[in-house]
Amino acid sequence: MSHGYSPGERDDRESARVIARAVDLGVTLFDTADVYGPFRNEELLGATLRPYRDRVRITTKCGLTAGPDGRFRRNGRPDYLRSACEGSLRRLQVETIDVYQLHRVDPAVPLAETWGALGALVAEGKVRHLGISHATVEELDLVHAVCPLSVVQYELSVWCAQSLQDVIPWCRRNGVGFLAFAPLGRGYLSGTVRPSSLSDGDSRVRDPRFQPTAMRANQAIVDGLTAVGARHGVTAAQVAIAWTLALGEGIVPIPGTRHRRWLEDNVAAAHLRLTGDDLRDIAALPAATGRMRWDDDRYADRTRPAVTTG
Repeated sequence: MSHGYSPGERDDRESARVIARAVDLGVTLFDTADVYGPFRNEELLGATLRPYRDRVRITTKCGLTAGPDGRFRRNGRPDYLRSACEGSLRRLQVETIDVYQLHRVDPAVPLAETWGALGALVAEGKVRHLGISHATVEELDLVHAVCPLSVVQYELSVWCAQSLQDVIPWCRRNGVGFLAFAPLGRGYLSGTVRPSSLSDGDSRVRDPRFQPTAMRANQAIVDGLTAVGARHGVTAAQVAIAWTLALGEGIVPIPGTRHRRWLEDNVAAAHLRLTGDDLRDIAALPAATGRMRWDDDRYADRTRPAVTTG
């Protein structure tokens, strides 16, 4: 709504209506970050969700700052995290953040020091639960020992399933939830995204999976989801979300949209039950063409403090 996709189409009034409709439809978890906008997305959620605070939970993220060149830089210094938390509390119009997540590990700061500062925010009542995004299994072990994790967030979808190999098994062993972002493959798995629909300011133009050649090759994945959906009278997008839900308890997909039509389509996916044949057909789909940085971020060189958007 406030960052990344087609920024020229941003419409805060319509986004507020979408958020309110989501609450009406039973959505109870909203995920954001201070760097989205930056800051604007937290302000949008804070103002719109204020009448519904007894019905919803908000998770936000810290640890990235937006530079003038459009690149994000990691910042895990305790003093910065404390000031970031105060800013998020103010923008979200809450006294306590339900789940506060470290957006990226900062290689310039000992992780135990960063996590200790976040744990102090829990002890002070400013934060209820902690989460982390794009961490290695070794880093998960470290932070969980310092102050318990409640959630881990990573991209997870039919065309990006690497977390099933390491992070999700870790979460299940430790009783930690998994927030699956981009379950629709950043919109591609809906079958509605074409190369011509991506503007220069859209973050997906830097994604190898969204290059024209890759998009043509990846069409086979969308075709497979569409075929499964035809059996149930639903869309490819609903099949993609239902696949994530079918992975088991503790995995929560967090699809994003700025349109009520797609919101209602996404929410309806919760009622779709895929059969064994459906799941086998999806498992047989080809791997995605185009290796994305997000897929392998947990294995990346931690000495590089600057990251692109995502």
